[in-house]
Amino acid sequence: MSTLQTSVTVEAPRADAPSLWSRLRVNRNWLGMWFMLPAAAFLVLFLAYPLGLGIWMSFTDERIGRPGIFIGAENYQWLWDDSIFWLSVFNTLLYTLIASAIKFAVGLYLALLLNRHMPFKALIRSIVLIPFIVPTVLSAIAFWWIYDAQFSIISWSLIRLGIIEHNINFLGDGNWARASVIFANIWRGVPFVAITLLAGLQTVSPSLYEAATLDGASNWQRFRYITYPLLTPIIAVVMTFSVLFTFTDFQLIWALTRGGPVNATHLMATLSYQRGIISGRLGEGAAIATAMIPFLLAAIAISWFGMQRRKWQQGSNND
Repeated sequence: MSTLQTSVTVEAPRADAPSLWSRLRVNRNWLGMWFMLPAAAFLVLFLAYPLGLGIWMSFTDERIGRPGIFIGAENYQWLWDDSIFWLSVFNTLLYTLIASAIKFAVGLYLALLLNRHMPFKALIRSIVLIPFIVPTVLSAIAFWWIYDAQFSIISWSLIRLGIIEHNINFLGDGNWARASVIFANIWRGVPFVAITLLAGLQTVSPSLYEAATLDGASNWQRFRYITYPLLTPIIAVVMTFSVLFTFTDFQLIWALTRGGPVNATHLMATLSYQRGIISGRLGEGAAIATAMIPFLLAAIAISWFGMQRRKWQQGSNND
C-alpha cells in the first residue's frame, strides 16, 4: 500500500507539466527560428515564389495577355540553336570576368591606400564612394555623353593631343561598345570593393605588422603572409557579391546601349527582358533568365569552397 502511494505521489506533478508549444516558446534553441521567421517569409514571398514561377513559365509558351500551356523543354531547345543567345552568354561571361578582376585589383589597391595615415582621409573615403551611391541611370546618362560619337570629351582630348584624327564611335562599334560598358561597370563597382575591403583591413591588428617589421619583413611579405590570409574570407564574400551584381547587371547596359550595336553588348539579363517583356514572349524570356541560374550557383559554390579550404574565421590551419 505504501508503495502504491509513493508511485502516485511521484507521478502526480506530470499533470502540470508544460505543453509542447509552451516548451517551444521558451526553448533557447528555437529562439533563433522565431527571429528568422519574418525574414524567411519575406524571402519565400518575394524570392522563392517568383523564382519557382519563372522556372515553371520557362516550360510554357506563355505570352503577354495569353496564358501558356506546358511545352516541356521547347524553349531551351530553341535557345540552344539561337546564335544571339550564345552571343549574350559570351558577352555576359566576358563582361563579368574582366570587370570583376579589374574591380578587385583596383579596389584592393584603393583599400590599402586608404588604410594608411593621410590628411583628409575621411573626405577622400567619401569621394571614393560617390560612383557607387550615384543612381545607375544617372551614371549611364553621364557615360552616354562621354561616349557620344560627336561630343565625346575623350575623342576631343585625344584629337587635341594629336593621338587620333577622327572621333571614336564608342557605342557604335561592337568592340568599343563592349569596352565602354565594362569601363562604366568598373567605375561604379570599384567603391563597393574598396570600402568593404577597407573595413576588413581595419580588423587586422597593428601588432602583427609591428612584429613582422621587427623580423625584417618587407612590404610585400607583410601583405603576402599577414594581410592577404586574414583578408581572404572577406575577399571571398565581396567578390561573390561583385560577380553576382556584375553577371546580372541590367540597368547600366540597357540605359547605355540597349544591347547594341547589333547585339554586341547584350547580356543574358537584357536579352531576357527584350524577349520576355518587349517582345511579349514570356516563356522564352523566362528560359533565358533560368539559364543564368547554373552560372550563379557556380560562382557561389566556388566562393563557398574557397572559404571552406581556408577556414580562417574558425582559427583552423590551412591545408
